[in-house]
Amino acid sequence: MASRGPAYGFSREVQSKIDKKYDPELEEKLVEWIMVQCDLKGGRPEPGKTGFQNWLKDGCVLCELINSLYTCNKPFKAIKTSGMAFKQMEQISLFLKAAESYGVTKTDMFQTVDLFEAKDLASVQITLMALGNLAVTKNDGTYKGDPEWFHKKAQENKREFSDEKLSEGKAVIGLQMGSNKGASQRGMTGYGLPRQIINNP
Repeated sequence: MASRGPAYGFSREVQSKIDKKYDPELEEKLVEWIMVQCDLKGGRPEPGKTGFQNWLKDGCVLCELINSLYTCNKPFKAIKTSGMAFKQMEQISLFLKAAESYGVTKTDMFQTVDLFEAKDLASVQITLMALGNLAVTKNDGTYKGDPEWFHKKAQENKREFSDEKLSEGKAVIGLQMGSNKGASQRGMTGYGLPRQIINNP
């Protein structure tokens, strides 16, 4: 993966927990989708986290992916491969901005180092899943692949009510307010009077 020293102690425990979140089955599905979506003719990445990271690390595949979800006004006019680390990281950052513009929420976004240094590849999977979900939901003809690979996001179901209907609703007492049906003052004594206890033999 990235050239960095091994983690020790608490850092190692934290990294181990993060690594366990990575889903190899989801990796297969995401690779399959990206290959179809981007119409990639090249070979598939090697299975496993290292192969997945190396495939996406330079940002080119990610930029191709986001471009493929637009019919016009594509976010990237030209995608250039580069061996320089800062250029690769810049390309990943530009992909993240484009994904956010597409509609992926910030809570579903990974950080550049999560991919480039393989800090949290599970979060990379989450971002790509969110992107796929959005593409299926938008249904604008740009999505390629099996729609069953992703879930459609919930859509807003806005309702319009007339003024007459709204005024009718004001007269209705909701059951959450309680009910006064069957209520009466039968058996109650007047305020201030002691309770009458009659002991019939």
